[in-house]
Amino acid sequence: MNVTRVAAYALVHDAEQRILLVRIAFGYPASGQWTLPGGGVQFGEDPAEAVIRELTEETGLDGRVERLAFVHSGSGRRDDGGEWHAIRIVFDVIVTGGELRDEVDESTDTAAWFTPEDARGLPLVDLAQVALDHVARSSAN
Repeated sequence: MNVTRVAAYALVHDAEQRILLVRIAFGYPASGQWTLPGGGVQFGEDPAEAVIRELTEETGLDGRVERLAFVHSGSGRRDDGGEWHAIRIVFDVIVTGGELRDEVDESTDTAAWFTPEDARGLPLVDLAQVALDHVARSSAN
């Protein structure tokens, strides 16, 4: 069976231009790797609302969507022989409140701020690598 998943992710910076990343928890695909805060858009849910819900669930922070950053698409083969297609909508998000904390007993297990240089030294999922490249291109302009 083939599956398409639509997800929304937050590209968040702080005043020092660090990027907010979350680590995928043990037991989930790509566990131990770092990614952007975000996740699946529920049926009927607006992606801009989904990204803020996911940001709060995974990091404890509240935010506001500033603009669409980019859309990323990926695909591959699942263990059962089916294929997957991920459509990842990435928004530039501004933190409006909350307190940074780790998610417990869910798909991520910690959240932290990193400079782009430090982030590149982490084990990153492809979406996080694309986001860092996007940030580098944006700051070069």
